[in-house]
Amino acid sequence: MSTQENGIYDARKLGAPKMTVLGAQHMFAMFGATVLVPAITGLSVSATLLFAGLGTLLFHLITKRKVPAFLGSSFAFLAGYGAIAPHGEKELLPYACLGVACAGLLYLILAGLIKAFGTERVIRFFPPIVTGPIIIAIGLTLAGTAVSSCSANWPLAIIAIGIVVICNVCGKGMVKIVPIILGVIGACLVAIICCVAFGEVIDIGTEQDPNLVYAIAGSGKLVLFDSAKVDAIKNAAWIGLPIKGSETVFSLIGNADGALIATSIITIVPIALATIVEHIGDISAISSTVGENYVKDPGLHRTLTGDGLATTIASIFGAPANTTYGENTGVLSLTRVFDPRVIRLAAYFAIVFSFSPKLAACISAIPTPVMGGISLVLYGMISAVGVRNVVESHIDFSKVRNVIIAALILGLSVGIKYYDASGCVTISIGSVNIPLTGLAIGAFIGIVLNAILPFDKEPELTGLKKDISNEGVTVSKTQQKKINKSRKKH
Repeated sequence: MSTQENGIYDARKLGAPKMTVLGAQHMFAMFGATVLVPAITGLSVSATLLFAGLGTLLFHLITKRKVPAFLGSSFAFLAGYGAIAPHGEKELLPYACLGVACAGLLYLILAGLIKAFGTERVIRFFPPIVTGPIIIAIGLTLAGTAVSSCSANWPLAIIAIGIVVICNVCGKGMVKIVPIILGVIGACLVAIICCVAFGEVIDIGTEQDPNLVYAIAGSGKLVLFDSAKVDAIKNAAWIGLPIKGSETVFSLIGNADGALIATSIITIVPIALATIVEHIGDISAISSTVGENYVKDPGLHRTLTGDGLATTIASIFGAPANTTYGENTGVLSLTRVFDPRVIRLAAYFAIVFSFSPKLAACISAIPTPVMGGISLVLYGMISAVGVRNVVESHIDFSKVRNVIIAALILGLSVGIKYYDASGCVTISIGSVNIPLTGLAIGAFIGIVLNAILPFDKEPELTGLKKDISNEGVTVSKTQQKKINKSRKKH
């Protein structure tokens, strides 16, 4: 039978109770990764949940309510937030959000180009030889931050990683779909038990900036919970507004730093080149899962518009960028219920949860090493997706052209990240100093090189071909003819 025959496209026939459970399941699937972004960056958890829900509803409206996709927090922009507000500084986060909001507008520009010129003419500027290394670089440039967080308590971080791996490899059903949130919950339970049995309050800060934490046996290498964040849980209200004016882009009006605004935009906007490709891949994956061609109907220009607008609006109000979520595509595949109405129920659940400051405080109190362990897995997964992109696209690395493009993207992105503590290089234009992330520079160089380097009559790595052919590696007929000719000459 085809996917069309096996799937359920109208969940109303299942009844309201089952539809509600299915909606809650989708909300649960996206929850762990979605709230992880604000926990890492310092953005508001409540605002994140609110605009994940609202962004999903807006996306469904723009795509004619046809595409069963949920929009959650994007990890790709973590490098941008880190460049502008490396320690989650509240006064700097609105600048980062402004940069992300502008990045969302890039989606609209591409959507307009696709509508005007057609999908194929525009997408050819974003081939896998460019997008694959960019996605790989995103994960690699973030890995250092995750390791730093793990160092606060490596045993606890390893427990979190172990739970994720076990659930992902050995789990079945929902356990396999939500390994991230199970890893967080399991590691937090271990941390609570250790805190009750062996925890002591110590100060790991400085005399000017004290930082009281609960640690096992008073060891600064075995940190558990931040004392201030634990107290915040007790003081948080059960119900409250998810948006604070001081955390929105509007807070910059009247007292903004023009140089910092320019820096944020120039630093963060290029990251959208990677997330746009991620979006295209997600829509293709959903189409394959459901058995409908959503690239054609309602059209890639509509899905990009929905994703871009959701990102821009969320960022303006202090929430992370949005992206179509692969976790929820996994739920679609598991349940075989493809009705977008179920996804919209999950969006309503997310909106309801956003009005609970108590929940937001609990999430913010998750131990740093737990977040580090989970982040290490997620960042590695981002790079793995980039590798898969390259492998499945059958990129020919015997071509010097492809080697040069990938090498410069990876070399610049990762090299600049670890060249300086800021992870940026500074370009001075007059009196304005603009730091650019390695990711932004690498993506730009990759796109330019792909556009200008010729495809025909390029030099080939014939020596490598001769070596691999002797080892029994399969090569094309054309490649074999060239190898044979080369051997005759010698």
